[in-house]
Amino acid sequence: MLIANLLADPITDPVAIFLTILAIMLVAPLLFERLQLPGIVGLILAGVVVGPDGLGILQRDSTIVLLGTVGLLFLMFMAGLETGLDDFKEEGDKATFFGIITFALPMVVGTAAMLALGYDWLAALLVASCFSSHTLLALPVLSKLGIMRSPAVVVTLGATLITNVLALLTLAVIIKAYQGNLTLGFWLFLIPALAIYTFGCLWGVPKLGRWFFQKFGHDENAEFIFVLATLFVISYLANVIDVEPIIGAFLAGIALTPLIPQLSPLMNRIQFIGNALFIPFFLISVGMLIDPVVLISQPQVLLIAAVMIVAELIGKFAAAGLAGKFFKFKMPDVMVMFGLSTAQAASTLAAITVAFNIGLVDQATVNGVVAMILATSIFSPWVTQRWGCQVSPGTTTAVAVPKDITRRVLVTVSNPETEDTLLELALILTKAGQGTLLPLNVLCERRGKVESSTQRKQAQLLAAAEDAAHAATVEVEPNRRVDDSIEKGILRTSVEQDASLIVCGWKGFSNYKDNFFGSVIDSVARRSQVPMLIARFTHPVASTSRIILAVNKQQALSPNFAPTLEMSQAIANELKATLQVLIVVAIKERQLTGEEIDRISPDIQLEQAKGKLINRISKRIQPDDLLILEVNTHKQMLAVRQSALGVVPEAITRTHSETSVLVMHYPRSKA
Repeated sequence: MLIANLLADPITDPVAIFLTILAIMLVAPLLFERLQLPGIVGLILAGVVVGPDGLGILQRDSTIVLLGTVGLLFLMFMAGLETGLDDFKEEGDKATFFGIITFALPMVVGTAAMLALGYDWLAALLVASCFSSHTLLALPVLSKLGIMRSPAVVVTLGATLITNVLALLTLAVIIKAYQGNLTLGFWLFLIPALAIYTFGCLWGVPKLGRWFFQKFGHDENAEFIFVLATLFVISYLANVIDVEPIIGAFLAGIALTPLIPQLSPLMNRIQFIGNALFIPFFLISVGMLIDPVVLISQPQVLLIAAVMIVAELIGKFAAAGLAGKFFKFKMPDVMVMFGLSTAQAASTLAAITVAFNIGLVDQATVNGVVAMILATSIFSPWVTQRWGCQVSPGTTTAVAVPKDITRRVLVTVSNPETEDTLLELALILTKAGQGTLLPLNVLCERRGKVESSTQRKQAQLLAAAEDAAHAATVEVEPNRRVDDSIEKGILRTSVEQDASLIVCGWKGFSNYKDNFFGSVIDSVARRSQVPMLIARFTHPVASTSRIILAVNKQQALSPNFAPTLEMSQAIANELKATLQVLIVVAIKERQLTGEEIDRISPDIQLEQAKGKLINRISKRIQPDDLLILEVNTHKQMLAVRQSALGVVPEAITRTHSETSVLVMHYPRSKA
């Protein structure tokens, strides 16, 4: 007799249902973490307790199924976002190898085990294929440990795509064979459809996303809705071609990775809504599938479950061990690969349910699979957390920016149309350096009293900047100022607030008035005692795919080049963009020697070219590039009417008006 029969009817009031689930999300992880167990294990077991086969407090109705499905898709989507095509390029061979063996070895071991229990060949193959795949249940553990982009994790994430596709293809083939429909037409549809679908996701989605962010990148709500729409459209299209939607969700994450910087407010919103709401719903819904009474009342189920669990663990451990030995991974990396690839969840249950519905397996087999899901759902996060704390983040971890420069970043906010892009750049640098953001708006009272409407606009601009900083979890100190002039307000605030870097916008050219009297940028650059990052954006920073850092020989050999290179690396890393470093040497000068290049940067490939800097840059850059230049207030101080930014930045912006430009300006004292 079920425990649920001893209690009152399940909760039906929507408010009470949601309150119960929120209470579980709050209490279960905190309680299990106090017991030195992963919080997600608490969510799964809580689902068992309150589910229809536990205390019967909640029914696994259509709402729970819907939100649980969304949570599973979010889980796979975030795994794709944390990976990216660049990671596959670096670890593609390893991911392919591990994906094949972590599917094949459990398949062989599982088939042999199920045949020993008396299953026929088709049923044995199908059951084995169910635990040859895996679900990334332990992904939240990896995020907390900060090892999402370690080599072992990247390999396992890539292998997930391969092994799940192989498992689902195996399921489709076995079902067609059981039904007698394994025809040539089946293969002629599935293989081309899967190839076209994958190509469309990985090639078409980035292009569509880049276009959308360029057109509507200043609307934060539109960005978030576009990401969600992309996730569910790609997942639905996967279902249309008889591929599991989780594969589509994973591909959607990979496709959108270049467009969503890791430290951006948009990524923070995605992670928050996924980790705080949808993924816990999925974990609770998995727990609600499990019937603990059946495991006790039917010894046959316990035998089947025990054989499945042992076969699955042996196969997965053998695959991780073989891959680790082949790749020369350390033991903690191997155990993380093993733990991460062990968990079984909704995709496994979906496969066995399909097989049960067509009569290929019986109820005892379904219950055994559910028991295996429970065991691996607890075992996988525990192993991952136990060994994950010993895993090095690896070389794919974000490049650190110079913290002395990004300690306190002062960013000017004055134009609502360009504020978002400028703020996003400042936020990326501030968060990467774990610094403080100092948004500043200066009102000029030189022409008389400042009107109240102008003050309200100032307050709105700073409030928007503060909201963006909070969304990106960055410490922020807004600054409202009224001063004699804009430039004096910026300079005085930078001194009073102990700013380490000034970030400001630039229109890209000088008019007659600027040339004669000097612009605000010139005035600040000539007198600032801290570095300045002067930005001219023609498109949202997130849509950048290539960054070019171009300097002459003297700049490359100066002490200022090291922090400029580090900052360029950090920006490229966060934008998942390619960084190219170009050093232009004058015709009559000798090129840098190998020793000089190694002294500048032994890890980054530097390209040298003979000629004039402007000409070489003009031949290299494209409209969607982000060009980074470096200037010093040195000789320009002698020519009062000459722009403090020099000739090169303005010449480039006049001839390449569609290219975004960053100018790293250092004060004279640092030259």
